[in-house]
Amino acid sequence: MGVTKQILTAGQGPKPVKGQTVTVHCTGFGWDEGVMDMQVGEVAHLQMGVKGFVEGGIASIVAGCSTHPLDLIKVRMQLQGESLSPAVSALRPALAFPTTATVTLPPPPRPGPLAVGAQILRAEGPSALFSGVSATVLRQTLYSTTRMGLYDILKKKWSPTGDGSALPIHRKIAAGLIAGGIGAAVGNPADVAMVRMQADGRLPAAERRNYKSVVDAIGRMVRSEGLGSLWRGSALTVNRAMIVTASQLATYDQAKEAILAHGVMEDGLGTHVTASFTAGLVAAMASNPVDVVKTRVMNMKVEKGAAPPYAGALDCALKTVRAEGPMALYKGFIPTVSRQGPFTVVLFVTLEQVRKLLKDF
Repeated sequence: MGVTKQILTAGQGPKPVKGQTVTVHCTGFGWDEGVMDMQVGEVAHLQMGVKGFVEGGIASIVAGCSTHPLDLIKVRMQLQGESLSPAVSALRPALAFPTTATVTLPPPPRPGPLAVGAQILRAEGPSALFSGVSATVLRQTLYSTTRMGLYDILKKKWSPTGDGSALPIHRKIAAGLIAGGIGAAVGNPADVAMVRMQADGRLPAAERRNYKSVVDAIGRMVRSEGLGSLWRGSALTVNRAMIVTASQLATYDQAKEAILAHGVMEDGLGTHVTASFTAGLVAAMASNPVDVVKTRVMNMKVEKGAAPPYAGALDCALKTVRAEGPMALYKGFIPTVSRQGPFTVVLFVTLEQVRKLLKDF
């Protein structure tokens, strides 16, 4: 039986069927000019795979930039209670009298998210709320684009119908774990830069890193701390990303399917907002302890010849719990929810709109 070939040109000639071999001009896909033969099904899978990355990337960048101030407040709150520097800790009062009495002063009350935001505005100005936004853009481009695209591919590949529907919850979680882990490994350098740029304003003026942009931050880290510094805390980043992606994406899909299946709402903005806010809440609850440890490990300042403040993730978690109590691992939970909720809502609402715009491509 012979094989029929035809040129695949949009809008011209009879529609090819799955299994038929077609000749594809590659310029439209952004590759080098040329022609290649492939099955029609392969072309469709390739286009759908690329679309998943593009859609997820656009939605993630929009969501990341619009909720950046909330993320910055969350990082500052997660670093509360951590010693800023030996120099600050070693300060003594200007006038002191010898005494044998031991006075234990209660720790000062820690400000909430609104107070932290107000402090930043007063001390650093409105623009400080967007410190590190260039790193956020790079992080979303690398990390979120990768995880959203891979999750979409795995979901469709494992689905019985090939379109991502009717996939059991455990498969969605597995797809999220894999996609999140790979995305985090790709985006870790931008994540380290983002945390440092967001936290810089809380340091004494003499100790600030004063990175000009994400490119400057990454370049200076490589020069002063070595290439390995770009993957500092990467094990934590990967673990957190696996938890966030699995809980966030799987919960969104599951909640959306449940709402539509029970006829609570139609497939529209209300459904997308409800499902995405549920996903954001679940993701925040699951990931906050890892996020606190990750933030502290990434932000620690390592001086040449001196031992680092934390030997690793476990050491950081133990020191944090011993010094500040177990609930310290849920520091910044309110801003995490306040950020994760809107982020997830903007992410999935934007994603659904981008999908509608690109459905014919």
